[in-house]
Amino acid sequence: MTLNDFSQYARQRVDAYLTHNLDQYKPADHLQEAMAYSLFNGGKRVRPMLTYAAASLFGEANSLTDACAAAIESIHAYSLIHDDLPAMDDDDLRRGKPTCHIQYDEATAILAGDALQTFAFELLSNAKHQNTQTQLQLIQELVFASGRHGMVTGQMIDLANVGKDIDIKALEQMHQHKTGALIRASIRMGAISTGAHNEAELAALDAYATAIGLAFQVQDDIIDITSDTTTLGKTQFSDEDANKPTYPKLLGLEGAQALAQSLHKQAITAISPFGDAAQPLVELANYIIGRNH
Repeated sequence: MTLNDFSQYARQRVDAYLTHNLDQYKPADHLQEAMAYSLFNGGKRVRPMLTYAAASLFGEANSLTDACAAAIESIHAYSLIHDDLPAMDDDDLRRGKPTCHIQYDEATAILAGDALQTFAFELLSNAKHQNTQTQLQLIQELVFASGRHGMVTGQMIDLANVGKDIDIKALEQMHQHKTGALIRASIRMGAISTGAHNEAELAALDAYATAIGLAFQVQDDIIDITSDTTTLGKTQFSDEDANKPTYPKLLGLEGAQALAQSLHKQAITAISPFGDAAQPLVELANYIIGRNH
């Protein structure tokens, strides 16, 4: 299966699951509309792709895999809504479209983000999966990745360091939390959903996730200055204009590009024990450092 075919498979599967489970709740039509606007606004679905790719190493994707992919995408969508708010990054564009608070209003955007966050755990905790022990494990993985131990702390470190000089170690710590934690959870949750429990295999996936999660952010920093606004789908130089710490700022553009390549190599090496079965993860690693938006 080519990366394009796999991408279509993952997107169609997670979007169908999201659509089916995002039932209309009549007392909150406006809220539902804002949630759907942010969930289905052209996202690449990289995290669900990672979930399905990791799941395929251990078995066939099942309804719990779908719930994992959908939950992770819901957390990701919520984080982007809040990230774009005036109190945070104050962005007007996301994927070439008005951000949620511009399309609706600030209060609606905050509540849509809140609702998407809890929707993620609604999906994972649903009794229909009839696998309580695994469901609890998956919930714990996502809680750890998205809350104070992961993404939220990463965002706090980011905001606290705007306009400040930080070293490469501090920048890496920030992105291990802000971006890397949810990518790691995407991979671990996919594997766990299809029966992975061997610690050595999970450790190999963790090593892949750590490398590719950081590479994802390094490439984000690179394309912020090398791609135009139309290609990016958001304002070019937004990080630079906000005086945020970035890898090109600390290492120079060529240094950042070299780091991305090194991390890519680390990721591929980590999953080499899985052989040909890991090809979707290899292709995703190639995509992550090759993209321009």
